[in-house]
Parts: sequence; structure tokens; C-alpha cells
Amino acid sequence: MKTTARKLLGQGAITNLQERVAALEDDVEELRRQNLRLAEIADVVQELLVPLASRDQERVDAALKSFPGSV
Repeated sequence: MKTTARKLLGQGAITNLQERVAALEDDVEELRRQNLRLAEIADVVQELLVPLASRDQERVDAALKSFPGSV
């Protein structure tokens, strides 16, 4: 298969495709990191909103105290 692809596309095209795939893999990894970070932020927001909605000031204070360390 490699020999056939090289014959049809040429080495330059193969190298170009390999570079594009590597760039796409880097982008996917960055998106995974961003999605994880977004999930962490959503968890922090939930930790703040639930106690606020239930008017549990003790839990609100505890969540606010731990907030800077989680960001």
C-alpha cells in the first residue's frame, strides 16, 4: 500500500499528509484539554449554584474558599 500511495501521490504529497495528520492530532489533544478544563469549571459552578439555590451559606463559603485552588 505504501509503495502504491507513493507512486500515485509522490513523496511530497505523502509528507504533506503526514504533517497535516500530526497537526490535526495536536489540535485534537488541545481540544481534549480544553474540554477537561470546561468540565472542571462546570463542576465548580455547580458546587456554587446548588448551595446558593438551597441557601446553604456554610456550603457556599466552603466552595468559595476552595475556588481559587481549583482554577
